[in-house]
Amino acid sequence: MKKSLYCLLILLSTALAGQEKPRLVVGIVVDQMRYDYLSRYYNDFEEGGFKRLIEDGFLFKNAHYDYSPTKTGPGHASIYTGTTPARHGIIGNDWFVPAIDRRVNCVEDTTASVVGGVSNGKVSPKNLLTTTITDELRLFYNFNSKVVGVSLKDRGASLPAGHNPTGAYWYDLQSGNMITSTYYAQKLPTWVNDYNKQKRPFELINGKWELLKDESIYNESIADQNEYEQPIRSGMDVSFPHDLSKHKEDPSILKYTPFTNTVIKEIALKAVEGEELGKDSIPDFLTISFSATDDVGHRFGPRSMEVQDTYLRLDKELREILTYLDQNVGKDNYVVFLSADHGATDVPSYLYKNKMPAGYHNNGYIKSVLTEALEKEYGEGKWISSIINEQIYLNHKLLNEKGLDSKPVKQIIIERLLQEDYVVEAFDKDVVAMRMFTDPTLIRLQNGYNNKRSGDILYNLTPSNLNDAFGRKGTDHRTPYAYDTHIPIIFYGKGIKKGNSIRRVDITDIAPSLSALLDISLPSGSSGEPLKELFD
Repeated sequence: MKKSLYCLLILLSTALAGQEKPRLVVGIVVDQMRYDYLSRYYNDFEEGGFKRLIEDGFLFKNAHYDYSPTKTGPGHASIYTGTTPARHGIIGNDWFVPAIDRRVNCVEDTTASVVGGVSNGKVSPKNLLTTTITDELRLFYNFNSKVVGVSLKDRGASLPAGHNPTGAYWYDLQSGNMITSTYYAQKLPTWVNDYNKQKRPFELINGKWELLKDESIYNESIADQNEYEQPIRSGMDVSFPHDLSKHKEDPSILKYTPFTNTVIKEIALKAVEGEELGKDSIPDFLTISFSATDDVGHRFGPRSMEVQDTYLRLDKELREILTYLDQNVGKDNYVVFLSADHGATDVPSYLYKNKMPAGYHNNGYIKSVLTEALEKEYGEGKWISSIINEQIYLNHKLLNEKGLDSKPVKQIIIERLLQEDYVVEAFDKDVVAMRMFTDPTLIRLQNGYNNKRSGDILYNLTPSNLNDAFGRKGTDHRTPYAYDTHIPIIFYGKGIKKGNSIRRVDITDIAPSLSALLDISLPSGSSGEPLKELFD
């Protein structure tokens, strides 16, 4: 059916229904955004960005992730599918696959190859086991609705865009291009090629990263020169200004600066123009994932001036996006939601120095003591295949060769794990699979457990306890604790009333809310509930 005729039918049907749907939905995910960044930095934000979303939209102040591990891949998948890793299958950024005896990336697809760059092209959403809200939009309108996903990270573009989008584009750290894979297309569209020709990443790193505002503004952060931060590159200073020009030929350095967000904003607006998003009565969907906040956060920690500066700069990017949508889609023609894929803990060494509970562990040490315990009982051997996401994968090939039942092996591991002060609890996967937990923290553990992909033993560490394999500076995330689960959810735009709520809601409520706003089917595995405050 011709799109013009289809548009007419949709226009008539919505008119008869007494309501018009938004022409464009824009989903914004901010990587590693703790909720408290909104309140801590609020007075330093300018008008038109975060403040516009908060004051003119609806803010859910007590929104959480309802599973662990809280990481980027599962976060984006859960937002757009409306369900948890137990159902959508994205249990981490990576997980171990016994059949091939190695870890796989959550969007890895060895049948695909890069388009438009030189690396990072073996990407698709094939590991995502349920549909997304973007899939359902495409299905509802017989693929006449356009869906485009953009991000620094492949998983931040691929998973939100769904299984059959108009396009998904991410950043190639080697070439500095926005790229895609052959899963999506055999060549880049003209508007992406034209953007790549501008070489914007190289312009942005040919200089210094300096504070956006006067240093006195950054009183929500600790001193710029401190012992809790990692440099962007070896030999660089950890304090402002950060001289990037010495690495101006290396586009990968962009990811550790707020200028990554500039590139993603620019390509997002090019997508609106190039694909003519929001130009007719068939709703379109643009997914944007801002990742500079994550990479800067990992390096410098949540109390750093670098993180605060990144958010002040992101505030300006948001203002530009909203202004552009007002002018090119129409102020009353779009809906925006903003959330995050996870939070982050404070740097444990900073917490410890300030008499707060925190600490470090080492996965290498854990593996060695568990191997020692098993070898004492069963003899030498590679008994453990992998430890990842606080999950232990046994070497079942070796167990079978030895004729061993896995249950007593797992019990030895559990008992040895619990001897470590930083291990709170550990469970046989068979116990988790029964899904009988009632404690909220353990419910998150079982919501993150997938029968076919998760490990043999799952365990939780004490709060703010990080792996020190890369030193004791910077931060991380993956736990079921509030600093990782508590994130903002904001809805803004057509038909969204002003307000806020402290009711406890889950990240999995976003997709069903969008289904209700668009009046389309729920994603196939959706387990969340529409946010009732948006419809009262």
